[in-house]
Amino acid sequence: MSLLEVTGLNTYYGESHILRDVDISLNPGEMICLIGRNGVGKTTLLKSLIGLLQPRSGEILLEGNSVIRKRPHQRARSGLAYVPQGREIIPYLTVQENLTLGMEALPGGIEKNNRLDEFVFDLFPILRNFLHRKGGDLSGGQQQQLAIARALLGKPKVLLLDEPTEGIQPNIVQDIESAVKAIISERGIGVLLVEQHLHFVRQADRYYAMQRGGIVASGTTSDLSKDVIDKFLSV
Repeated sequence: MSLLEVTGLNTYYGESHILRDVDISLNPGEMICLIGRNGVGKTTLLKSLIGLLQPRSGEILLEGNSVIRKRPHQRARSGLAYVPQGREIIPYLTVQENLTLGMEALPGGIEKNNRLDEFVFDLFPILRNFLHRKGGDLSGGQQQQLAIARALLGKPKVLLLDEPTEGIQPNIVQDIESAVKAIISERGIGVLLVEQHLHFVRQADRYYAMQRGGIVASGTTSDLSKDVIDKFLSV
């Protein structure tokens, strides 16, 4: 059984048909990458999975159980975590307060969970030094690390990452790549990555290429051809 199984997903903005019969699957401990030019529906797919957008048809199964009718917070408590493009950390809360919010996805929410898992500091050591600093005072790369750590504190089964390396300095891109590989190998989390950075794309096990709201190509990232890279990763 796949960890995440998406079949026949169709999502609209008003009367505009954005996602068209999308099928993807994700196995435990696997990373898949969604590639495609801007505006083809990648972010719409992630928002449909987490429940920020409601598809008109199709199915989303998490460990064989349908989440298609669940609200975003219910999907989060079922094991889906989403790190959006732009990070969306809360700038006036401290790093510690931002991290604590991630535990709202745990059973009992924040009221019954107030201890930060040391695992996130193993992944992103800089966060320990900034616990009392406002989130808005961090650099873009540090905010991205904070956003990923916050999502992981909900102990997800599936982590959805939307352009996590966009606009981030190369040394932190490497740190994020290493952290994502660690959560897969050490925690068995499945990762669905939307990314344009070729080196990061190649860290994934498989890829799906999107065009005009549909999946038009897929395969192992080790077999990514120059034609596919030029067609779906070029700006």
